[in-house]
Amino acid sequence: MENLSEIIKEDDCVYIKDKDGNMIAYVTFPKDLDGVVNINRTFVDGTLRGMGIAKKLMDATYEVIKEKGYKVRITCSYAVKYFSENPEKKDVFYDEKI
Repeated sequence: MENLSEIIKEDDCVYIKDKDGNMIAYVTFPKDLDGVVNINRTFVDGTLRGMGIAKKLMDATYEVIKEKGYKVRITCSYAVKYFSENPEKKDVFYDEKI
């Protein structure tokens, strides 16, 4: 997979495409409230699992959220795990109790 280092960042999604242009891994975070996004889904194609791709996507998600000044709510189980393992990144939380 030659494009794994190319994470595409958008306002509500970060993702990786394969050489044919198919989205093969992504994190979505649509707007939930004014200035608040909900990290609601993380997907990594089975051929990429175990390569740390989900963490790289979440790192990129955090960067977008910080750059845009968003606050975060989480309904994705992987995102909950990610933030519990990276408590220094909880500064973007909308509700500190998460």
